Formats: sequence, structure tokens, C-alpha cells
Amino acid sequence: MMPAVDVEAVQNFATAVLIGALVGIERERHKREHDDQTIGGLRTFILFSLIGALGGWLTLALDSTWILAAVLLAALAPVLAGYVLSARHEPDALGLTTELAAIATTLLGALVMLGYRELAVGLGVGVAAVLAYKQPLHGLVRKLDREDVYAGLRLLIATFIVLPLLPDEAVDPWDALEPRSLWMLVLLISSLSLVGYVATRVLGAHRGIPLTGLTGGLVSSTAVTLAFSRQSRETAYQAAAPALASGILLAWCVMFVRVIIEVLVVNRALLPSVLAPFATMAVVAAVAAWVLRGRARDGGSTEGVPLRNPFSLTAAIKFAVFFAAVLLLVKLVQTYAPASGVYAVAALAGTTDVDAITLSMARYAQAGDAAVAVNAITIAAVTNTLIKAGMVATLGSAAMRVPVLLAAAAVVAGGLAALLLT
Repeated sequence: MMPAVDVEAVQNFATAVLIGALVGIERERHKREHDDQTIGGLRTFILFSLIGALGGWLTLALDSTWILAAVLLAALAPVLAGYVLSARHEPDALGLTTELAAIATTLLGALVMLGYRELAVGLGVGVAAVLAYKQPLHGLVRKLDREDVYAGLRLLIATFIVLPLLPDEAVDPWDALEPRSLWMLVLLISSLSLVGYVATRVLGAHRGIPLTGLTGGLVSSTAVTLAFSRQSRETAYQAAAPALASGILLAWCVMFVRVIIEVLVVNRALLPSVLAPFATMAVVAAVAAWVLRGRARDGGSTEGVPLRNPFSLTAAIKFAVFFAAVLLLVKLVQTYAPASGVYAVAALAGTTDVDAITLSMARYAQAGDAAVAVNAITIAAVTNTLIKAGMVATLGSAAMRVPVLLAAAAVVAGGLAALLLT
């Protein structure tokens, strides 16, 4: 017996129509712009989605999966016919994009009726985006070199092959080192760095010092500080010293925001305590960068920071070892020494890296003293900021040195004041 058409079924059919229209509008625009003779336009894709929706509805109504299979095969026939006709008309412009989009739209229409409406809508938006952003996607591929592809494959290997093989229980007498959790945190840091690297490759490091500072800060604020400090001494960049100083401070700002994100991911309960000092330091750095940017004489183009793809298995293993050492040291100090010992470890770790101590203390706060954890993370960030300020004082030009050191003092004072007041 056929079920009555209810409101939910009508909503599902309407959703299928909208998915078909979304993809169809993009294909219609593509046909007009390129005088394309492919099969699909707005009406065609709406019908493809409706065919899939009808197949899904009949499958549920008659409790037979063969109906959906038959409907999909029926939709595939005109797709193949259209491809053959297009190949005969334009043999030098063969492509399967529109045909595959038609098959995907049919399946999405069926998916709506089978009870996965939200998923179908999300995938429909994704299909339309892939079709619409053809040029940017092709441009991104052209900017990737072989090392970038290898790095992406290594990240996938580290995530989907290495991670499941690691034990999820502590392997040391102090219950400090859980290999799977440790590796997940390494992947978190690598992913954050990869975001900055990809943004730099897509947008270009030559588009200005602020952009380089922001995206480079996700990869390594130390690398940005070092590169800009050296550039400030070159004759070609002497006039751009305020802009270079602004880029350095923007990279520092990103580092402070990055710490907030890491704490949010690892231990959300600690976020309110961390937010005050690190948001203060980020705001102070951003304001100082904005003031210095206003003093720049020009747009301040730069040769860019020499950033490499941040992910490699060797680098990940090195960071994991360093992170494990910090975790173990923190655990030992927690067991056998007072809180001041943890602060000493934080200051020492902050001379080279803030991520490791941030992640270790965020985990420490899950069972330990949250105030000690926040103090330790802040100490590490302050130490790291002072180290980078020392780089500017040593390597930077006089025009850069004064404003950056003043800004560093304001950043440190603001962070410590916020920490003491909370």
C-alpha cells in the first residue's frame, strides 16, 4: 500500500529541487560563458535531482532497493548519450565534469528521500563549490610542487595509518605518555601550521608584509621574526622598516591566538583562565601592528619568508619526541618538585617552542592545578616573546628595533598584568 504524501515528503522533494537548482545554475552559467555543448543546464539538473528523489521515495514506499538501482541506471543513459554527442561535436574538449555532476546530483536527490537531507544539502553545496571554483582550484594545483604533494601524502599516512596503530594507554611508569594522544596533538600542531603554509602558497607571500606575517605566523612566528629582522637591514627594505615591524607583531598575534585554539581543543575547561592573558597579548600586538602599519610609507612588499611545507614524518617524530620529553619532565616535576619547578620547565621550553608546553600543561590541568598550568603557559609565551625580541634587537635595523622592543614590552606587561588580575 502506497503511503500518504506527508509534509516531510514534500519538504524532501523541495530540498531535492533546490539541490538540483544549485548545481544547475552553476552549470548554466558555465555553458553561457564557454559556449559549451554539454548535456546539463538549470532545468536538466533539477530533473536529475528529482529523478533521484523519486527513486528514493519509491524504494521506501515499495521496500525494494532494485527500484532505486533501476532509476539510477535510467538516469545514467542520457548522461552517456550526452557525453557521446559532445565527444563527436568537440573531440578536443573532452571532459567528464558535467556528466559526473549529473550523476552526483541524481544520487543526492535519492539521499534526501532516504533520510539524509542535511548531508545531501551539505554535499550539494560542496559539488557546486567544486564546479564554481575551477580556476582557483587549478591555480592551487599549479602552485603545488612535488614536495607539497609528498607532504600531503605523509600527513594522510600519519593520520590514517600511523595513528590507529599506536597504543592508547600510557607506556611509562608515571602514566604521562600515551602514544596515540601524543600523536594526535602532533597532528593538531601540524594541521595548524599547514593552514598557514597553504594560505601563503595560495595567496602568495609577495602580496604584502601583513599577509606574510599573518599566514607565516601560523607556520612559525620565529621564522617570520628572523626573516623580517634580516630584511630590515637590507637597503631595499630600510624605508619599509615600520611595515616589517608590523608584520612581526602580526605573527606574534597569531601565535597568541594559536595558543588559545590549542587550549580550546585539548582542555576547554581551561580556556576562560587562558583567555585573559593571551587575548590581552594578542590585542596589544595587533594594536601595535596597526599603529606601525599606519606609519609605513608604502604597501611594503616583501620577498616573503622562506617557509617550507611544515609537515614531514621526520619533523613530526622530532616534535613528538620533544613533546614527550616536556610531558615527562612536567610529570616528574609535578611528582617530585613544587610548582616553581614546573615554571622553570615552562621557561626553558618557551625558549624554543610554545606549542609543546601549551599542550602538555593543558593536559596537566585536567587532573592538576589549573592555575599552575595557566601560569606555566603564560611564562612560556613571555619567554618566547623575549627571545624573539632579542632576535630583533640583534639582527634588526635601528628603525625596526625601537618600535618592536617597545611593543614587546607592552605585550609582556599586558599579559602579566592580565594574569595577575584574574
